[in-house]
Amino acid sequence: MYEVFRRGFSISENGPCLGFRKPKQPYQWLSYKEVAERAEALGSGLLQQGCKPSTKQFIGVFAQNRPEWIISELACYTYSMVVVPLYDTLGPGAIRYIVNTADISTVICDKPEKARILLDHVERKETPGLSSIILMDPFEKELVERGRRCGVRIQTMQEVEDRGRESRHVPVPPRPEDLSIVCFTSGTTGNPQSVVYCHGGRIGFFQGDIRLLSDDMKALRPTIFPVVPRLLNRMYDKIFSQADTSLKRWILEFAARRKKAEVRNGIIRNDSLWDKLFFNKIQASLGGCVRMIVTGAAPASPTVLGFLRAALGCQVYEGYGQTECTAGCTFTTPGDWTSGHVGAPLPCNLIRLKDVEELNYFASKGEGEICVKGPNVFKGYLKDEEKTTEALDQEGWLHTGDIGKWLPNGTLKIIDRKKHIFKLAQGEYIAPEKIENIYIRSDPVAQIYVHGDSLQAFLVGIVVPDSEVMPGWAKKRGFDGTYAELCKNKELKQAIMEDMVRLGKESGLHSFEQVKAIYIHTDMFSVQNGLLTPTLKAKRPELRDYFKKQIEELYSSISI
Repeated sequence: MYEVFRRGFSISENGPCLGFRKPKQPYQWLSYKEVAERAEALGSGLLQQGCKPSTKQFIGVFAQNRPEWIISELACYTYSMVVVPLYDTLGPGAIRYIVNTADISTVICDKPEKARILLDHVERKETPGLSSIILMDPFEKELVERGRRCGVRIQTMQEVEDRGRESRHVPVPPRPEDLSIVCFTSGTTGNPQSVVYCHGGRIGFFQGDIRLLSDDMKALRPTIFPVVPRLLNRMYDKIFSQADTSLKRWILEFAARRKKAEVRNGIIRNDSLWDKLFFNKIQASLGGCVRMIVTGAAPASPTVLGFLRAALGCQVYEGYGQTECTAGCTFTTPGDWTSGHVGAPLPCNLIRLKDVEELNYFASKGEGEICVKGPNVFKGYLKDEEKTTEALDQEGWLHTGDIGKWLPNGTLKIIDRKKHIFKLAQGEYIAPEKIENIYIRSDPVAQIYVHGDSLQAFLVGIVVPDSEVMPGWAKKRGFDGTYAELCKNKELKQAIMEDMVRLGKESGLHSFEQVKAIYIHTDMFSVQNGLLTPTLKAKRPELRDYFKKQIEELYSSISI
């Protein structure tokens, strides 16, 4: 990673490196030279206070995305130290666990509030190894005094950089096989798992506020746009919600069909008649320069991908992977306009399928648990041999917990999830994520949690409607009112469930895989309310506990 930065420095001829801005204001940029100088100064300052230029030295970074985060990361890499990110949303218990597991003595924070969280643990003697906190933002003197009382040195990032400039150390760059970062995954159960990465495997990154992404796109006009399927779904829903009459929708669908015909023939462009009449406005909303979209992290709807390939006039690639294999292990190829799969294996890894007998998936039939092997596969969980052995077998194969199927063209299709599968009372296996990925295609549905267990004979669901799409969708069906009023409308709730069940039937769900009742919740599942992980995955145990009362009421309201 250090060499990647140095190469960028060289080929850009000291071009802009890190950009930042406040809302409604233009971007400000730090040049490569400025970033390199600050990183070297900060790294030297860390060495001045006793940190070692070694892969055994772990430095915590407890901050949101900002230039100082990247500078802190680069400072560590410049002197072969290891970065350990701390998320705001993991909770105090998880932060305590990470600091102790990684033997972190120094944490770089953005805000005083986070320093206070760390000091709380030190004062309770829960993190005895923590001795230094470095803050990016200004803070009150009382924080320094509080730290002194419990043996923790509190200082500004500027102070550490200034000391580093006074006593500059020669960089100690890491080797490709050296440890670079330990990512504690935001697991949905128990303590976070520590995924260990080497420098020879990784790379990626907006303003930090998803609500302002559109503003960033227009200002920066990116050519490559990495995005999660959820945002693509919202984009698709918003486009069609604006086609608010039957005629407008018919014209939009007709134009999309004409463009799709070109895509199927290998023609990807944004200068056709249909672009000039309809799609240029959509392209402009993303800055007007996007030539490649990369999506992953969750299954993407073939309908959405097909439409966006046509409307945006650019390649849309889909990949598959997980934290333990450095994000990606399969990727779709240029010229492949088909959807419903995640591409072929990357050249850096092998993939094989393993029998999952209890679910009737057999590798001899081209189906089974996806296993990955290659240099991009992680080395193990930090100080957790038991979990490492569960994930990595003796031959070095990573067992992902996902069920895949080989298609005739050599691409991989994700068809199930082994980890969250459960049985209903009658003995039928249920893969809730597969069902959720079908239901989420319902226009008014923004989020969905499907619940069931071995004591119940059927499934129920918690639905969060899309606040932008649902009012228009409801109006077409004769329902009026504010978003809050519509969410309380029992007839509208039934209409939403019927639309979900319709999609389930079209996708081949069995009757026992369909929800029999739903509860409408007005607030989105989010990282802030603890219902999503920082990578926007559903935290199923937390969702189950959060909606325990509603789930019980749903089951008591129906007898089958």
